[in-house]
Amino acid sequence: MAQWKVQRSATLQTADPGERTPAARTESRLRRGWKRVDRSKYLLLLFLPCLLYFVIFKYAPMFGIVISFKNYNLFKGIAESPWVGFKYYQMFFANPDFFVIMKNTFLLGVYKLVFGFPAPIILALLINEVKNRIFKRFVQTVSYLPHFISNVVVASMVIMFLSPSSGIVNNAIEWLGFAPINFMVKPELFRWIYVLSDIWQHIGWETIIYLAALTAIDPGLYEASEIDGASRWRQTWNVTLPGIAPAIVILFIMNVGKVLEIGFEKVFLLYNPAIYSTADIISTYVYRVGLSQGNYSYATAIDLFGGIISLIFVVGANYMSRRLSDTSLW
Repeated sequence: MAQWKVQRSATLQTADPGERTPAARTESRLRRGWKRVDRSKYLLLLFLPCLLYFVIFKYAPMFGIVISFKNYNLFKGIAESPWVGFKYYQMFFANPDFFVIMKNTFLLGVYKLVFGFPAPIILALLINEVKNRIFKRFVQTVSYLPHFISNVVVASMVIMFLSPSSGIVNNAIEWLGFAPINFMVKPELFRWIYVLSDIWQHIGWETIIYLAALTAIDPGLYEASEIDGASRWRQTWNVTLPGIAPAIVILFIMNVGKVLEIGFEKVFLLYNPAIYSTADIISTYVYRVGLSQGNYSYATAIDLFGGIISLIFVVGANYMSRRLSDTSLW
């Protein structure tokens, strides 16, 4: 038996791949695949918790989208609830709040993309220019820390700082001789408050990717450009930015897909009925309709519609990136 296995293995190794039978080719591919799995078993083991997270909390719940096409009854369950087709989608499109909610979500996402996306790139470039290691690490640490503060604490800090009676911002305004401003009841200021607080909270953490990309740039390129007489600005423009361009493009595509996926927690904690005209977005509307009013089918239809729009944004941004450059997600 052992001799037969040795002969079979030698035959598979010496035979011309084009002359092998389909069964032999399949067996050879399976053997190579198993060897790769065995080589990477510890990396796969580390990846397992991440895989389980996405399977349990991202893919398994996708079955629930079927209730957007049913008149879901909590006591009958999903299977016994009657089908209603696109009733709830038509209801959402006919809702007078549809355009307001979509506009608020889209504008808040665009504000975050336009002003929030370049911020970590600029900070990474500035940190990269710092020569003093102690000061560099200090800046990195200080900029990272807000990311680990919960949204509840950040929202509370924003409300406290902007308080018309005791907030530090209004104290400074009064010291300059102006009347205090009640920021949290002015609809036109909400988007700026949200975006600026979000930049402050996450700018340091998002620089990690760009700083890692900067370390991969060949130092010889800087030396060659310096010999050619390029200034620091020219080196940044012609060497640094092209070096991190793939990372910028990939993250930009992913951020375009999140234009409509504005974080629910911070908006919910910051907004109030006085600023619904600019602060009410898809996620907060889904919360009020689904959990507060118990209309689960309607809320699911709205949320699924937002997810489809986000998918279109990602596919469109990836297509444009693939057409205009060599970098894309797929």
